[in-house]
Amino acid sequence: MTVSDISHVISAYMQHFSVALPFFIAAFVLASLIEYWIHRLMHVSARIGAKHRDHHRRNEGQGVVWEFRDYVLGSLILLPIMFFVSWPAGWGWFLGGIGFAAFSAYAHQLQHENPCKCFWMKMPVHYVHHKYGMWHHNFGLAVDWWDHVFGTYKAVEWLTPDELNRPQLGYAQLRWW
Repeated sequence: MTVSDISHVISAYMQHFSVALPFFIAAFVLASLIEYWIHRLMHVSARIGAKHRDHHRRNEGQGVVWEFRDYVLGSLILLPIMFFVSWPAGWGWFLGGIGFAAFSAYAHQLQHENPCKCFWMKMPVHYVHHKYGMWHHNFGLAVDWWDHVFGTYKAVEWLTPDELNRPQLGYAQLRWW
């Protein structure tokens, strides 16, 4: 393989990456928006929210793997759609959607078991949503962006002795299944 061949291969990969990356970001952001609105709907619709009300009663996640499964099953119809645009766009979109599903499943479980570890948010909105029975506020699971955008973010002093006295667990020390 010559230097010219290597240059062409790198150029082709960079071209594909430059197409895939915006689709990855778009899918990630759109998935977070869909998650926000689905969660809001679960609080107003008796039909959609039946399982969710049970989740509030139990105040626990299903485990990362089962949360991930539910998020992926809920998005199966949208995941392959960008393959009709191009392979790089399709892979970017698919991986962005799957990436958000994995991140959201982890973030959801983490907020139920170890909310102090949610370093990417000033306040772990889903934990607060449960702790304070906020039926009309803090609908984000993995991110709080949309709560800010749509005016449903409600800041509270959430770090009480209860949280501060919890045993310090690692980022991976949570229920996976």
